[in-house]
Amino acid sequence: MTTISAQFRNYREPTKDEAIREFFNAPPAGPGDIPPTGKDVLEISAVMSLKGEEQSYSGRLYLMPPFLTFVSLDKRSARFTLPLYTIRRVEKVNSRAGMFELALVLWHQMKINVQLTSLRPTADAFCAQLRDALKAQLPQMKRLRPFVRVSYSEHLIKEDGEEYMDGDEDGKDGQDEIDTDDIKEAKTEFLGGLGLTFKFPGDPKKLREKSKLKLWKEYLRTHGRNVTLVRYPSVQRLIQVGLPNKLRGDLWETLSGSIYLRFANPGVYNQILEQHAGETSTSTEDIEKDLNRSLPEYRAYQSEIGIATLRRVLTAYSWKNREVGYCQAMNILVAAILIYMSEEQAFWLLEVLCNRLLPGYYSPSMHGTLLDQKVFESLVSRCLPIISEHFHEVDVQLSVASLPWFLSLYINSMPMIFAFRIVDCFFAMGPKVLFQVGLAILKINGEKLLEIQDDGGFIHLMRDYFNTLGDSAHPHASDPRMRAITNFQELLVVAFREFSVITDDTIISERKRHRQEIVTGIESFSKRAAVRNLKDPGQFKKEQLGAIYDTLYKAICDVSASGSGANAIAQLETIDAQGRAETRIDLKTYRIFLSNVATWARDETVVSNAFVNRVDRTVAEHELIDRMFLFWDPTHRGALSFQDIVTGLNGVMFNDLMSNIEWFFTVHDRDKDGFLSRDDVLQLSESLLFIFRNEIGDAYLGAVSNFMANAFEYGDALQPATNGNAQLAEGEKPPEPPTNTPYLNLATFRMVVLADELLESFFDTDFSATFKLEMAPGPESPSETPGLMAGLGGLLSGFITDENKKTLNRFADELGKSIGRHQVTYRPAIGKVDRDMALQEPKVREPLVSPQMRNRSMSSGSLTSGTSTSSLPTPSSELNTPGFLPPQLPIFPALPERTPFAIDEVKDDEDDEDDEDDLVVTAGDETLDEVDAFLQENAE
Repeated sequence: MTTISAQFRNYREPTKDEAIREFFNAPPAGPGDIPPTGKDVLEISAVMSLKGEEQSYSGRLYLMPPFLTFVSLDKRSARFTLPLYTIRRVEKVNSRAGMFELALVLWHQMKINVQLTSLRPTADAFCAQLRDALKAQLPQMKRLRPFVRVSYSEHLIKEDGEEYMDGDEDGKDGQDEIDTDDIKEAKTEFLGGLGLTFKFPGDPKKLREKSKLKLWKEYLRTHGRNVTLVRYPSVQRLIQVGLPNKLRGDLWETLSGSIYLRFANPGVYNQILEQHAGETSTSTEDIEKDLNRSLPEYRAYQSEIGIATLRRVLTAYSWKNREVGYCQAMNILVAAILIYMSEEQAFWLLEVLCNRLLPGYYSPSMHGTLLDQKVFESLVSRCLPIISEHFHEVDVQLSVASLPWFLSLYINSMPMIFAFRIVDCFFAMGPKVLFQVGLAILKINGEKLLEIQDDGGFIHLMRDYFNTLGDSAHPHASDPRMRAITNFQELLVVAFREFSVITDDTIISERKRHRQEIVTGIESFSKRAAVRNLKDPGQFKKEQLGAIYDTLYKAICDVSASGSGANAIAQLETIDAQGRAETRIDLKTYRIFLSNVATWARDETVVSNAFVNRVDRTVAEHELIDRMFLFWDPTHRGALSFQDIVTGLNGVMFNDLMSNIEWFFTVHDRDKDGFLSRDDVLQLSESLLFIFRNEIGDAYLGAVSNFMANAFEYGDALQPATNGNAQLAEGEKPPEPPTNTPYLNLATFRMVVLADELLESFFDTDFSATFKLEMAPGPESPSETPGLMAGLGGLLSGFITDENKKTLNRFADELGKSIGRHQVTYRPAIGKVDRDMALQEPKVREPLVSPQMRNRSMSSGSLTSGTSTSSLPTPSSELNTPGFLPPQLPIFPALPERTPFAIDEVKDDEDDEDDEDDLVVTAGDETLDEVDAFLQENAE
């Protein structure tokens, strides 16, 4: 069974508080971040202004410990995400009556004024919770100084920072004239990537690095930096013209929010590397294969320094996120990030990319990428209908070119200097940038795209366009300024102006619309692959194997949905013998799976009241199910694969009488020595009672009772005499044999089972028939009983939630009880015994052991653990032959006789008369009239 992403399958829309945190790139609150009396997210209307800036912005202020965030009403002009540990002081500003204003002094000596425009009680409550949250973050302030000291933005603001800023910026590209044999890692006071050692891509003069650094230096000095950055409208323009190479890594982790994860998890990256040093996995093997294929044109990855750096980051993340592990294209992305960021910075940025910004992109099923490809095709159909129709006519797949764009963030498609500018915008504005740029590429090349006839022509056209991004978009224009506009600049203008209608809400809405289609497609493919990869399908047909897969899939979904958030574990990911990822289920999931397959593994009750009839189903728990789980687990991993389940079902669903008896015997043979001990016999009897628990009447109960009596009677009779000469005192009972010694073998067990007609029928056909490869009716499903109330129940079930449905059912049950219309009936697992047969008295047991053998066993001692089983007076060797059905112990010539009991000596005449008198006293007149009428009819 291939790997299934429970996160994608059980996707739920984020709550309002979760959506707010995602918008501000804030990680979830930790255990000690929220005060005991506080809320997760508290919001209030406010007006924000920054000291040194004339413009103020109205918007919403959010307190979501450990962050204080703000966004303007248009969600574009101004915003900030401030960790509470960066706020040094909060002052109340004297303002005119009725106004409530706070002044926040930040770590970098910036001053932000926030005017709360809500009612005074609301403002007071907000300030009270802000005060408590600030106190909770006081211990974190001690760690802030060494944390921000290694940031390049701090180094840039220093007066002596010019020597680092100017460095070798006037040199060449850094891709040429460099000897990788003598390279040593650059030692700096700030964090940085491989570009500090191997130079950054592009020509610094053409990229105007000095001018960009100067502009950013002025902005960071007044608007904060790293953990205190305040984003004003000017920051959007600075990002779109491209970030400075040395400042790029610093801003990437600030804009994405990964800097907060790095601060909250100090030393975790190194701990993971140390903990798993020397260990290998399938992910590490795949990583080794792709290391030399990761941006090989960049000099860093032609040396051991760059390869080792990339290996450590990918390996550490594969151990941290085992569900994702490693996926192809992840090496390209991380290799690009490491040019501008340190290993630890890249590690936490990769965490943000895989979990929040690009969920499902880098997973075994690549469901996130497939979903966004569907969204992109939908947007092309809406925004560029002519191109979309032409692609359908000539059968050109848009994803053959667009899939690599999204998967590598255009890094593997464009020259790196242009791709990194798209990545700059991606971290600043979110995933919508990928769609806007993709639509702009198609629109700019629209005329040429209408001429292509196949996929090859599409790919060739896109490759030629990307190679000319640095060329002039208007080479023949008379205006020099027009000629200076490059194809890449034109691409950004078209993307952010003409496709500005593509917003975050648009992407969320489209993903929601297409998600189920992608889930169905992935699971359909997984199902076909799982069935095709089975080594031994047994006697099942293809349709039956598909039904088993569907039932198993449903069980995994049920466990994941019923768990507590992301901590619910319904599946265990392992690797099969061929190196493929496979899903294994634990015992909890197995119980749910078996309840959907075996009728006796669930409790079904038909509940009737005055309003609606329904079927409630619950998963049963018993040691028999646990024994079956272990019996189906031949590798002793504590988890079952799809192959294990198919093999296990094949071993029970197609059995005949003798095979079922042997299967039941083997499941309960705890030590697998070919014998059942007394404890095993007791446990086997309990298993039979568990299976028969909901059957009508006492027929099956009597059958199990007779089985136990026969098993122990015959088992005791077969025990050897260890102290044959020892005489028992009068009234003394022979000692009981030990409960953990060999007691019954398979041949004896067969004979005891076949002595009962009902048990013989059960093992012959009924037991295998209880396994049904069809979905069991779900709990609380309305019955198909016609009627107004049944129809009303069916109508309501389609509109109310599961929780409301349970509440309504409880209310209906209580109301039904109050008017005497409530009834609960258990559905039998077998249902073979009808009500008339169930009311019959169980048959009197006929003993299997002759009086001579019974007397011999009563006078003999108990079997000790050291006694050889060869001394047992066992039946003929023919009993050990499979399929042999012995009559009533033919090796003993004496006929079975009924054992005399003390109660036989009691005379029953007087008792019978008393019983008749009791009957007369207790029976009603109506009952007597019915009896008299019956006797008269028969007499005639």
